[in-house]
Amino acid sequence: PDLQEDNELVVVAKCRYSHTGEGLHRFTDPADGLTYLYTQFEPADACRVLAVFEQPDLKGIFELTVTAPGDWKVISNQPLAGQQPATPAELASSYSPAAPAGTATPPADAAAAPTAASANNSAVGGSPTQMPDAAPTSAPVRHWFEPTPRLSSYLIALCAGPYAEWHSQVQSTSGRTVPMALYARQSMAQFVDPDDVFELTRQGFSFYEPAFDYPYPFAKYDQIFCPEYNFGAMENAGLVTITENYIFRSKPVEALVERRAVTILHELAHMWFGDLVTMRWWNDLWLNESFAEFISHLAAVRATRFKDAWTTFAYTEKTWAYAQDQLPTTHPILAPIENLDDVHNNFDGITYAKGASVLRQLMAWVGEDVFLQGLRSYFVKHAWGNTELPDLLGELEAASGRDLTNWTKLWLETAGVNTLTADSARTTLSQSGKDPYPAWRPALVAVGGYSLVDGELNRFWDTEVDLAGPQTPLPKLRPADLLLLNDRDLAYAKIRLDPESLVVAREQVGKMSDPLARSVVWGMLWDMTRDAEWSARQFADKVLTWAFTETSSTALQKLLAELATALDHFVAPEFQLETRANAAARLWEALAGSQPGSDTQLQLVRAFARHATTEGQIDQLDELVLGSRTLTGLTMDLDLTWDLMGGLVVAGRAGEDRIDAQLAADKTQSGLEKAAGLRAALPTPEAKAAAWLRAVEDPATPNGTQRAIIAGWARVRDKNLLVPFVEPYFASVRRIWQDRSPETAMNVATGMYPDEVADLPGVDVLGATKAFLTELGGDLPPLRRLVVEGEAGVQRALAAQAADRAAGAPLG
Repeated sequence: PDLQEDNELVVVAKCRYSHTGEGLHRFTDPADGLTYLYTQFEPADACRVLAVFEQPDLKGIFELTVTAPGDWKVISNQPLAGQQPATPAELASSYSPAAPAGTATPPADAAAAPTAASANNSAVGGSPTQMPDAAPTSAPVRHWFEPTPRLSSYLIALCAGPYAEWHSQVQSTSGRTVPMALYARQSMAQFVDPDDVFELTRQGFSFYEPAFDYPYPFAKYDQIFCPEYNFGAMENAGLVTITENYIFRSKPVEALVERRAVTILHELAHMWFGDLVTMRWWNDLWLNESFAEFISHLAAVRATRFKDAWTTFAYTEKTWAYAQDQLPTTHPILAPIENLDDVHNNFDGITYAKGASVLRQLMAWVGEDVFLQGLRSYFVKHAWGNTELPDLLGELEAASGRDLTNWTKLWLETAGVNTLTADSARTTLSQSGKDPYPAWRPALVAVGGYSLVDGELNRFWDTEVDLAGPQTPLPKLRPADLLLLNDRDLAYAKIRLDPESLVVAREQVGKMSDPLARSVVWGMLWDMTRDAEWSARQFADKVLTWAFTETSSTALQKLLAELATALDHFVAPEFQLETRANAAARLWEALAGSQPGSDTQLQLVRAFARHATTEGQIDQLDELVLGSRTLTGLTMDLDLTWDLMGGLVVAGRAGEDRIDAQLAADKTQSGLEKAAGLRAALPTPEAKAAAWLRAVEDPATPNGTQRAIIAGWARVRDKNLLVPFVEPYFASVRRIWQDRSPETAMNVATGMYPDEVADLPGVDVLGATKAFLTELGGDLPPLRRLVVEGEAGVQRALAAQAADRAAGAPLG
């Protein structure tokens, strides 16, 4: 009753560190015993660390003071304002009347404390350097940071520990020099490539600042690699946290290098779209993430060496979106968000990938210059505030002169993916949707004419069609062997080709000279496999015929992943063993002919290990691991050895003793997680039971280890090993969901769902699922959604197996 216009609330709290990657995560490095902390607050985990009202539209100014060991780096959103040895009084209590913990009130002798500038003598680039300690390393030090600009609580960050660090800078269009820093734990420092990370960040600045016509809005730009991280990265203002999976201990495939680049650009884009201008509520989460995902690929094409990023987008983002949009749990891009459970569930392929695809379509529809002009007005008008979708659309309407009301309704407020088809005469382009979704949506679609000349399938002409209804007349087209719908991949839609074009596409996809056009055809062939429109073994044959000539690392990686899914789930069970052995034989043949030291060689040897089936194939794999057989250009480093050992473990060739020996050579967190995954993959009932207990029943299992165990547990050749866990899954998953943190509970709900055994005789996974959902009723909607998605996956797999069975044997 006595609240004034301005009030002060003091909260004294003692909190438990997290080991799930949520809130303030604490990690002790097994390699050297050093401890590291980092925060992860999105969407609403800041309340695990500080007293706060968590809504994106409740922006505030945050001032942090932190007491930590003297030899630790302490990093937050803002530059360090000062530091000094902690006093006994400050150590005795979490609250000091002179300077409440959680504020930036400097101590009385702040002038004597070293400033960020005087304390930081790190070199630019080069080897990791150490900030001189403000006090002896044995004494705790008090750090205080400059106040933040207006920020939402989920964007606040704190990282602390004896991190190695690298420093650089970037020149802003504002004329100021923005300091940049990169951090990683000490045992990983030797593997960090700061020059590449800094160069990509500078390239991002060079694209975003002119494109948005708004200078970088924060005081610094730090990036920090974090262990046991749940996501790719997080856009904390001025302090981006990134998964350690982007530190490469051994030679990475180029697809992963490109993914890191896009992630770096994605988080940098958020500094404007998300941090400077923030959604009012989580129903616009899609716009936050979709925009960053879309614009990061555009930035990669325009400003970095990754000029084929739209091809990568087609193989990864579009494929993810199409799969998510065909689930019974699909939802509009602009989804209603009633509570925080809804937020967790909507970090999905609709929010990220479909939204990004639709934004790319919108830019093509209104024009790139007009699109960027609208963005510039948006940033100026709403800087440091919160917005809703109409705020952005209003600026785009003003810039383009187009009324986007109908576009918004059809693309953003309705779910489902439409299909484009051309009639056999090639005179009409039709668009259809599945009831209850729209029968058509406005879109700009490119149509290309491809003909086979001198062994290459090249585009000889193209045209653009503005779809304005379920059927659109095509202009008179010149002859072509293949009429490719959605050429250049501008539209978000499935495609089905006319009969003549389909034959050419299926037989000659590898001869298409344009990698983006190939991605469109491969996407259609995979979609036809998932929709049970042709045999999974036919798809596998095409992958094994053409994939090894792919010039895109991401394309090869994605095709090999789809091959694995086809062999594991879509090939009829009675054909799986023979088909897998045939695939391994063809992979080994391609591996022998691959360029030594190439990206293709690295991907093929991992795929061979994944599918080696016969005794002879397992012998070949074992010889590679033991070193009695070598492949020119292939370095058997620690990570590759772990990967190849996975094939031996699943096949029963390697056991606990070899896992222990490999772990003795790799006593790191990565080694511990990989060993846990391989122990879970051992083909014995005892190993599966032990893995279940650690992943499901033991809340002390850290998040990263839990993920590794679940992945290994599901790797089986004898699916009967997993049958005993069907009943325990449905008996325990509700309890796990209620008792565990969102991330670890989701890992169990999705990773342990018994889809692997659904095709075994006498195992009624669909019946058990239906009974569980009936019992669950309307309780726990997020859990219900995940189980329904698992059920849909089983239904799709069984339909694909039926189509494969109908094709007969032998095949391909």
